[in-house]
Amino acid sequence: MKVIVLGAGLIGKTIASDLSNQYEVCCADFNPEALKELSEKNIKTQQCDFSNHAELSKTIEPYDLVIGAVPGYMGFSVIKTIINAGKNTVDISFFPENPLALDKLAKEKGVTAVVDCGVAPGLCNLIAGYHNATSKLSFYECLVGGLPTVREWPYEYKAVFSPIDVIEEYTRPARYVENGKLVTREALSDSEYINFDDIGTLEAFNTDGLRTLADTMPYVENMKEKTLRFPGHIELMKVLRETGFFDKNEIEFNGTKISPLAFTSKLLFPKWKLNRGQEDFTIMRVKVKNENGEFVYTLNDKYDKLNNVTSMARTTAYTCTAVADLVLKGNYSKKGISPPEFVGADEKCFKEVIQYLKKRKVELNTNINYN
Repeated sequence: MKVIVLGAGLIGKTIASDLSNQYEVCCADFNPEALKELSEKNIKTQQCDFSNHAELSKTIEPYDLVIGAVPGYMGFSVIKTIINAGKNTVDISFFPENPLALDKLAKEKGVTAVVDCGVAPGLCNLIAGYHNATSKLSFYECLVGGLPTVREWPYEYKAVFSPIDVIEEYTRPARYVENGKLVTREALSDSEYINFDDIGTLEAFNTDGLRTLADTMPYVENMKEKTLRFPGHIELMKVLRETGFFDKNEIEFNGTKISPLAFTSKLLFPKWKLNRGQEDFTIMRVKVKNENGEFVYTLNDKYDKLNNVTSMARTTAYTCTAVADLVLKGNYSKKGISPPEFVGADEKCFKEVIQYLKKRKVELNTNINYN
């Protein structure tokens, strides 16, 4: 079986490396420098302009499965091209559009397309789907964050996935469900302090991480996802946002038109870069309730020193490759758009993903209170 990974960022590289242990893998990216590290590992690489649909269609033609690991702003158009080409896909791109809008097209093309298949959204949705299949959920909450092990002033943060998608978390309106009603609030709102064992106090805030769950489980009375950062980060991001530094529309400055977001990115991203050897961790707590009881899953994953792989890359990439393995082996073949909760609803698939992660030392601790 042949797999192509679109995107050679921190997570795309990890996906390609992991799948290359079982499958023939190629990784494509527009930037040849991003592909260099994989070439040195004897993984096939190819340069490709993902915005050119004809070029992308030609690039993916020889492959059995296409993995999307591109920045969110191009994710929807890329996955649409993949589906039109009749290729099965597993995607981790954090795009703003509703992926379910492509469900009809995917079914017409006979394509299995698993979307939002990272750690959050992704692994948390798998958990929701698994428990919802036994008894409809009444409550869902996910708290999640990827953070540097060493806190450095002024941001005490490093972008462990696409930095432009991090900023998107701070600007895109956040949806959640409260008492059976869909509520939309601004990102960074409803801050609260939450204590985690072995980590300490973090601050949680609204982001648009609920994703497809609002559509696929409309009967759940309360559903919320919040992002975690070290205390103080919210205020810094609010200042930048409210001043206009995250605005996409161009402004004129001394006769030159410039996007404030592009300017901010140029200054901010070097400070947010997680340099080689710098360590990170991923913390996630998922709580679900149904008639059977309350189920709490906690993930506290660390940087892989032996293989020099970031925790966010591990937790995101290995969830993706676990589901990709299911699709490649024919163990998950539902046609159309499949959010991860659809995969989790299959007990065998859910347990295989958990075992796949466990083999890579990504382990969930569970606390169960049965009714």
